[in-house]
Amino acid sequence: MLIDSFPILIILGLFITATTMPIIKKKKIIKGVSLVTFALSLLMYIATLNRVLKLGDYYYRVGHFDAPFGIEFHVGTVECIIGILFTFIAVMVIWYSIYNINSDIREDKIPLYYFLINILIASLLGIVFSNDMFNVFVFIEIGNLASCGIVVVKDKKENIKAGMKYLIMSCLGSGLVLMGIAFLYSMTGHLNMTYIHKELVKNYTNYPRAILITSGLFTVGLGVKSAMFPLHTWLPDAHSNAPTTSSAILSSLVLKGYVLFLIKVLYRVLGIEIIRNFSILNIILLLGCLGMILGSIFAILQNNFKRVIAYSTVAQMGYIFFAIGLGTEIGLIISIFHIIGHAVTKAALFLCAGTIIHATGHKNLKDLKGVGKEMPYTLGLFFIASLSMIGIPLLPGFVSKWYLSLGSIQSNKTVLIAVILVSSLLNAVYYFPISINGYFGEENLQQKVYKSKSKPLSELLPIIILVIAMIYIGMASKGIINLIKTGLV
Repeated sequence: MLIDSFPILIILGLFITATTMPIIKKKKIIKGVSLVTFALSLLMYIATLNRVLKLGDYYYRVGHFDAPFGIEFHVGTVECIIGILFTFIAVMVIWYSIYNINSDIREDKIPLYYFLINILIASLLGIVFSNDMFNVFVFIEIGNLASCGIVVVKDKKENIKAGMKYLIMSCLGSGLVLMGIAFLYSMTGHLNMTYIHKELVKNYTNYPRAILITSGLFTVGLGVKSAMFPLHTWLPDAHSNAPTTSSAILSSLVLKGYVLFLIKVLYRVLGIEIIRNFSILNIILLLGCLGMILGSIFAILQNNFKRVIAYSTVAQMGYIFFAIGLGTEIGLIISIFHIIGHAVTKAALFLCAGTIIHATGHKNLKDLKGVGKEMPYTLGLFFIASLSMIGIPLLPGFVSKWYLSLGSIQSNKTVLIAVILVSSLLNAVYYFPISINGYFGEENLQQKVYKSKSKPLSELLPIIILVIAMIYIGMASKGIINLIKTGLV
């Protein structure tokens, strides 16, 4: 069936269209090609998910040889959901960029930028679907270069500095991941995830230290790439200095691709039966808690608008690591659910922030007081998205925190509920003042002209759709969680 080939055809399509962009002269055509490619990819993933729900998960052979010698894709419910998530956000970000990319990037750099975006999303989808460890590593390296490229493409001193820092840290992380793959190969003789797990189940008692080292290598290596505290040091500079669309993609998609691979390694390659014999989950849980609290504290101390949102990402990634570290079924399910909810929400937040910065020319929060009068709709969208980060009921952020609290009780770790509550309060401390100072206070609103810097509906529509999608994820959370659960059985 042709539909079975959709996951690989999407990745190949993104790579192929990327190579055409540097030779297309008209910028409008480049933007259109990128947008149409991602829109078609989204429709193909929706069709693939429908096929998986009807007929079940399947393995797709890439090439002439069956596993374990050949490369294969594992196409399951969770993978299809993430494929839909990534391509949906890519469509919204590319749509937004059509109106705003020229304010961030020189016109002669635009073909290169869309080339890098297509390459990056294709590599992330390869990480999500590939069932071969070395193949994942190849996609990681491609994505590494592309993600650094979308930071430095702005071609300013601070961007180049942030991009180099990102590149160095990311390369260190890649090296640790490669060492982890080498350890797995030496223990099992396989690179295919399914076969690695089968071999480890048989003889993991013979390699206790090697498995502990391997799990540590993957945790630290992928922790660097997915901004696990305290390995997040590259993130604030990269996200705050990058073009707005790059910030949205880095925070909502790139980090999620790497943390999904970590989930695969811990729960699918090693397996929960094996990993529970080691202390790695407790370490991840501890680092998740630290990220939730300290990431928010660092956000409170920031004056730069985008740096606040960047440090918020560190805190929100802490929730994902918290869920992984619980080592329970509900923890695993909510880690994936929070990936979905946070991806949509953070894309909306960064696009709102970029719109406000472009319109006002100010990055400092002190200079943005009263912006709610000048840009009421944009700040309104930002406020609604921030409510999810804080954990207001019915929104996905609240759903994640609620189930994480239940998971903490089930694990007899009720003290962790206090960590969740404190983190939520800290989230409110740095998100609420932005909207309050934007809308209220006579001294803030003086000499501000109502709607003087508002953007037309056509430019705000991608953000509106992202916010609506965020609300839908929260309202339909029970169904999404059940869908994730069926995909993990």
